[in-house]
Amino acid sequence: MKLSVNPAFLAKLLRQIDYIAQDKPEAALKFYLDIEERIYQIPNHPFKHRQSIFSDDPNVRDLIFKGYVITYRVLKDDAVIEVFSFYKYENK
Repeated sequence: MKLSVNPAFLAKLLRQIDYIAQDKPEAALKFYLDIEERIYQIPNHPFKHRQSIFSDDPNVRDLIFKGYVITYRVLKDDAVIEVFSFYKYENK
């Protein structure tokens, strides 16, 4: 399957990386590389992560990473995985 990263996702991720880098540049780089690695593993097992709590569609999934949620959609007919959302998980 092909991986497609939404520009809005990338913009949010880069803002978070910049924020982390203000205090700890090395940690920001590691955070980015670790997230990138996790995202590139999605096509190997696209349904490994939980179904998104915000969607009834079983093809919309949430990858949890260090308190952040990366939401993606598996488009089987197009053989594409679209990564489209990035946010900090908050338990309320």
